[in-house]
Amino acid sequence: MPLDVCVVGEINPDLILYGLPKHLKPEEETLVEGFRLTLGSSSAIFSHNLAMLGTHVGLVSKIGSDALGKMSMDWLASAGVDLTSVLRASNGTSTGLSVILNQPEHRFILTYPGTMFELGFGDLDVDFILSARHFHVSSYFLHRELRPRMAELFSMAKTRGLSTSLDTNDDPEGKWSDDLLEVLPFVDILFPNEREAKKIARVDELNQAIEKLSRICPWVVVKLGPAGAIARKGREEWRHGGIRVESRDTVGAGDSFDAGFIHRFLQGASPQECLEYGNVSGAFSTTREGGTEAFRDRGDVEQFFRNHLKTV
Repeated sequence: MPLDVCVVGEINPDLILYGLPKHLKPEEETLVEGFRLTLGSSSAIFSHNLAMLGTHVGLVSKIGSDALGKMSMDWLASAGVDLTSVLRASNGTSTGLSVILNQPEHRFILTYPGTMFELGFGDLDVDFILSARHFHVSSYFLHRELRPRMAELFSMAKTRGLSTSLDTNDDPEGKWSDDLLEVLPFVDILFPNEREAKKIARVDELNQAIEKLSRICPWVVVKLGPAGAIARKGREEWRHGGIRVESRDTVGAGDSFDAGFIHRFLQGASPQECLEYGNVSGAFSTTREGGTEAFRDRGDVEQFFRNHLKTV
């Protein structure tokens, strides 16, 4: 089958700890109520959940020759993601890992980057990437080796006729460097959350951020968590207020939203339909621990979407 979407990005598991106290005390042992070791990283979550929605997805990445890498590959393969262009590091670097500490009012995310820092332009199967209809990148600031040529990669995709999307996620260094501005003219759909939109645009007000970014990218789609999402294309704007569910874990909800939006976008759906599908996808993700656990069973996916979609 020809690829619908090719993703270039990172693969690593998430170790999520639940039931932490509000304040952690140094040098004292702290007991937690539970944990989940599951597929993590923005690119992998996006790829897995998009594939489970029925889109043919290929992922280009690099992992270590270790158990964490194998587990991640098995999880992705079970969803039907094409992994033929995933490399294994030969220098001993291990697969990355994120440890997520869920506390009552917020969470801490601790990431060991591992091989995600080493994925470079020379590691990419460019023909494989350009064989797709759509090109997506997540976690822009974690691709340390690839960032100097990221604009070139997006430009190649656009020249070949692919549509493109980008979810920068957070910048761990807090710099939001100007090299991102070289990439944005080649991005069709930008997927920030509210905080990221303001940081990228370097303004303090969301409407200003959307206005500024929409002059650069044809689509700006801002995720607002439980409040839903906003899509702007030129001077037109669409909103969807989100889906009410009993949320158990918000890890990966934004990546799941991206997957839902792109799934319908490639089917030629209207902006409002894309927004709704993205919000249903993001909400579904929160009903189980981790970013992909809700999407493990296609029957559960189909049932949830039947129950919550109105316009599709």
